[in-house]
Amino acid sequence: MAVGFDLAAAEAVLALRNELPEISLVAVIPFEGMERKFSEGDRVRFRDILVNADKVVSLAPCYSVELYSLRNNFLVDNSSAVIAYFDGSKGGTAYTVRRAIKRLHRYMNLYINPQQEILF
Repeated sequence: MAVGFDLAAAEAVLALRNELPEISLVAVIPFEGMERKFSEGDRVRFRDILVNADKVVSLAPCYSVELYSLRNNFLVDNSSAVIAYFDGSKGGTAYTVRRAIKRLHRYMNLYINPQQEILF
């Protein structure tokens, strides 16, 4: 439920529910109030997503440094596939992708390297 790909992916799931009734959205947030530092527009998106999610899982009542890693582990450990937008840089996404691959989850990366030619 972070700003960027997470919110866009959640909105895509919500948009697909009419076509794919078996799809559901479980919104996992590391701690209550994480959206306080979002822009006003992203806070509105975040709240709309939570209201429309099939389930909301909050891992903690307030921030602590390990919560993002805990959230990443929770996501991988409770999924059968991972769809990511991963550009190869270090950080939480890299950790999560490695963990998913190590656990033999299906993995799809939507990132397109701008150096690659796109053929249509």
